[in-house]
Amino acid sequence: MRKLLFAAVALVVVFLFSSWGFLVHRTIHQLAVYELPNEVRPFFHHNLSYLVREAVRPDVRRNTDKTEDTKHFIDFEAYGDSAAWKMPWTWNEAVRKYSKDTLLKYGYAPYVIITVKGKLTEAFRSKNKDSILFYAADLGHYIADLHVPLHTSINYDGQLTGQKGLHSLWESMIPEIELKNYNLSSRHKATYLKKPEAQLWAAARHSFTLTKNVFRWEAEVSKNFTPEEKYRTQMRRGKEVKSYTTAFAKAYSKSLGNTVNQQLISATNLIADMWYTCWVDGGKPDLSKLRESAPTKKQRKELCHEVKMFKKNSLLKNGKLLSVKDAEKGSE
Repeated sequence: MRKLLFAAVALVVVFLFSSWGFLVHRTIHQLAVYELPNEVRPFFHHNLSYLVREAVRPDVRRNTDKTEDTKHFIDFEAYGDSAAWKMPWTWNEAVRKYSKDTLLKYGYAPYVIITVKGKLTEAFRSKNKDSILFYAADLGHYIADLHVPLHTSINYDGQLTGQKGLHSLWESMIPEIELKNYNLSSRHKATYLKKPEAQLWAAARHSFTLTKNVFRWEAEVSKNFTPEEKYRTQMRRGKEVKSYTTAFAKAYSKSLGNTVNQQLISATNLIADMWYTCWVDGGKPDLSKLRESAPTKKQRKELCHEVKMFKKNSLLKNGKLLSVKDAEKGSE
């Protein structure tokens, strides 16, 4: 019964614009673990199942916590001309400039990320295993959200330009269709961030610059489809819901090139950097002491093997991508 209830909640969240969709959030968290240095990676890998599973927890909270929603995005247009390049980096300065009510209404994701970063840093400093894992999962989620272009625009679902449904098309439908064709590898190694705010705002600005093509290519591809070919109607929870067809999604994906794939990897890289930065700022605690037992020879070998597969983009091929395995189990 508990599994059925969770599945029902998950479906509700997915259809209400869950950022990146469960599949990609979980994929990103797993990939980020492989980019961590040896002092940190074994601990995170030992708790990989938790991190992957809880990568979507902030989205699930949106069903019960009314304050959660605007933590996932920032509508730059609402803050004035060129706001992505002009907004202050700190929460207090932003409140003075725009007011707290405005920030809570139009989104404040970068400020949320810095707040959660502070909590993860403190968790490392206090050597609190449960808190480390909790805030690491949350931090990764919010950072990933910032890499979704439509999380930076007031036209978040194309609702202002007659392109309603674009949100879930870009961040959920396309990656679910194309994941097998993505390059889920990176040579990036987690780097200490002296000014994490700079990296965060750079990521947010880049996402915002991508919105132009997100809207543009949907309109261009639409010229080659009739309404019947472009949309399909389904019954969801007793209501008719219109969504894009698979054929349209594939055509739109082709027009975007590797943009979605690049944003997925960029999110992975920044999450690894932030986790590592929090560990360093938290005093570089010995994480091996937070484990119930030392890793076995088999576990060390398994981790080494997975890292190699990650670098060769063969995790999915070898059935080691937990997000896909979990999705397959859920469909059985």
